[in-house]
Amino acid sequence: MASLSVKPGQRFTLPDWQNNSRLISANAEQQRFNSHHIRQEGRVLRNDTGNQAKWDEHNSRTNLKDRITTVDKWREALAKCLADIDLEIDALSKVKEAAENAIQAKNLCLDVAIECLTFRESRRDIDVVRDPVEEELHKEVKVIEKTKKDLQQRVDDAFRQLCLLKEARQQLSCDHRHKVEALELDRQCVSFNPTSGNISFKVNPTRIPDGTTALQEWELNSRRNKERADTELKASVDLRGAITLTIAQTNNELDAQRIATEFALRKRMRDMEAALSELKWQEKNTLEEIAEMEEEIRQLEENIKKRTLDLKVAHTRLETRTYRPHIELCRDQGCLGRSLQTTAPHSD
Repeated sequence: MASLSVKPGQRFTLPDWQNNSRLISANAEQQRFNSHHIRQEGRVLRNDTGNQAKWDEHNSRTNLKDRITTVDKWREALAKCLADIDLEIDALSKVKEAAENAIQAKNLCLDVAIECLTFRESRRDIDVVRDPVEEELHKEVKVIEKTKKDLQQRVDDAFRQLCLLKEARQQLSCDHRHKVEALELDRQCVSFNPTSGNISFKVNPTRIPDGTTALQEWELNSRRNKERADTELKASVDLRGAITLTIAQTNNELDAQRIATEFALRKRMRDMEAALSELKWQEKNTLEEIAEMEEEIRQLEENIKKRTLDLKVAHTRLETRTYRPHIELCRDQGCLGRSLQTTAPHSD
């Protein structure tokens, strides 16, 4: 005969069971409420964080674009300044070369003036005179040396200014190159989005790198570089004008002195030609006088020969009359004595 099995253990009453069921139901309902509340908070958090992330990304993108615009404006300004400096360096180099060519031209003028002074040293005797031509030539040498000194000073100034321009250009070029690199990086940052394949977590992304500068310092540096370049540009333009003016002034001074020297030389040549003409006229008259004098001497010599014959006649007559006899040998009147006085040659 089978026996009734009884489960060992504690026995609960029906009310206990009902209370337990109610507790489980209430707990489940409370947990669902709590879950619903948490889900609502999560949804709000998702919306808030999503919206905040979108606004932050929008603001970040806007700030990046504004920064790109600012940097690009500075890049354009620096690029224009670089182009102006390149043009100015080329222009100043040409003016410097023109001044150097002017110095070389002055060397030729100086050689000519010194050669003229050397040639004039070949004059002889009384013609070695300190005339206005020599004075003007010495003035021309001094003017040429002064113009060469002025031009050389301008060349030195141009060389120093070219060094300053190149130094300013180097700073501008470095700043311009850095801004181009910064623009490339910022534009790359603008292109990043959640679907980009090259995004990842970084170690301490909010750190401040070494060498970071403040925005005011960055702008001050760019402005300082540009202002210095503008200052050197203005100084170079003024120097080019001064060099051009110096070249023109030195050319005018040298031309004026050359004209004065040529005028003195032409005047001296006219004086020399007049003196030479006078000497030739005197020589011609003197030669004529010499010829006349020689003719007169010839005629005198012929006349002396004729008077010699007359003298012989007178001597012969006198000698013959010495042979008169006795009382006839008397000192009578006659022309014999006068003939001797007239025909006798004079002794020096």
